[in-house]
Amino acid sequence: MMRCGSWLPGLIALATAIGTSLPQHAVAGELVPSMADSAGPSDAPAGIDASSPRTRLFGLSDATLRLAQGATTGSKGDAKEPLTRDMLFGSDAAEPKPPYRLGGFFQGAAAYTYADPVHWSRGVGRLQLVGQGEIADAVKWKLSGRVDGDVVFATSDFYLDPVKKDQRLDFFWGENYIDFSAGSWDFRLGAQQIIWGEVVGLFFADVVSAHDMREFLLPSFDLIRIPQWAARAEYTAGDSHVEFVWIPVPTFDKIGKPGADFYPAPLPSPTSSEVAALFEDPERPSRKLANSSYGFRANTLVAGWDLAAFYYRSYSVAPTFYREASGNPGQPFVFRPRHDRIWQAGGTASKDFGEVVLRGEAVYTKGRGHAVADLTAAESVVERATLDYIVSLDFSLPSMPADTRLNVQGFQRVYFDGGGGDLAIRDDGFGASVLLSTKLTGAFEPQILWIQNFKDGGGLVRPRLNWYPAKNTIVGFGVDIFTGSSDGFFGRYGNRDRLYAEIRYDF
Repeated sequence: MMRCGSWLPGLIALATAIGTSLPQHAVAGELVPSMADSAGPSDAPAGIDASSPRTRLFGLSDATLRLAQGATTGSKGDAKEPLTRDMLFGSDAAEPKPPYRLGGFFQGAAAYTYADPVHWSRGVGRLQLVGQGEIADAVKWKLSGRVDGDVVFATSDFYLDPVKKDQRLDFFWGENYIDFSAGSWDFRLGAQQIIWGEVVGLFFADVVSAHDMREFLLPSFDLIRIPQWAARAEYTAGDSHVEFVWIPVPTFDKIGKPGADFYPAPLPSPTSSEVAALFEDPERPSRKLANSSYGFRANTLVAGWDLAAFYYRSYSVAPTFYREASGNPGQPFVFRPRHDRIWQAGGTASKDFGEVVLRGEAVYTKGRGHAVADLTAAESVVERATLDYIVSLDFSLPSMPADTRLNVQGFQRVYFDGGGGDLAIRDDGFGASVLLSTKLTGAFEPQILWIQNFKDGGGLVRPRLNWYPAKNTIVGFGVDIFTGSSDGFFGRYGNRDRLYAEIRYDF
């Protein structure tokens, strides 16, 4: 076993998954079959001469006029019932909408970590169900939930028991809300996704959502995001829109247990139970109104630019690891994940220039603590304000095969009040990402995503091949490769490189 002194600075250094996180692009979303109304023309009643000039001009033939006044006769002279207006012209009423619609998806995914130590790291089957409907055309509702079962965590001897218990079986609520309107106001109450960011593959202005980070940034957005139980009010006037959000009981990131592959502070060995004992369960704010989250976002159109500004007061959804005295002489301290009270202000901008779409986001954050590799700092944490910004360009490439897409982004995190050089997890400095995808045929779509911090944060490379063998079905094969130093945002997972395959069917 490793001696305490050899890994102590590293443990202090491996603290929190800070601020921005980097989700995947181009993953199939939730598909619910369309139930659009349809009302085709009625068959012409017997006796109507469609070629008659009167019919062509006025829609009524002489035979129709006679039928409208009484009864018609069949081929044997049998009397028939008088024709009604609906029988002659068809009903004006649209076909009734179904009271509800059902949908969802099934997904199976397997992953094998080929970096040392090699092991199977995922073998999950998940089922999500979604129901949507309306009540008297005035109130819309949505109910959804998901269950995940993982055979690797149920049977493997590789992981520690708390890790296996945490990830072998999961139940998740999805979006569960009601919608209603009053004049120019729209309201939504319940568990919901509140998405303020628009750039590809990155969380910058998307400050409200909580995330399931137990697989870091590797799953799709609809699996990473955790809805917040919130009340939302939106007002629209012309090209302007304002949104108010109140979250009485916030939801926070899921970070897993010490020893999991993507725990924010990776252990020297995934099976080091003595080291895992240094990390306590997260400390969550008490459930009282004073701890609620709230904010607003306003946007408008100006000369083709979609401009927005927002303010959000909350507890950080991502925790910071604070060093605490343990009271145990043999183990003088432990690390406790806590959620800091913060405020954030920022804005977004986007404009379509034809074959190029420009997007930009910027967020200033105040009040968040950051872990440092310094035993003299109180609790090994310092509070520093940050500015995160990103510029994104989406290109359509008409000279390339159909559906070819190129996205290029540049981003940076700036630390104030001392900079980021002494932080445990390095993620400051300039970075960039490139996403290229195309359709070789109607069924095969290769793509590659490369995200790189050019200072100390490291990088992530994700080549992937999507295959669409049938309607609403996608099969994916890919590799996740982490690069950089062990204290970098990506580099800390340098021995988590893996191969994976997944299949998903939406219904």
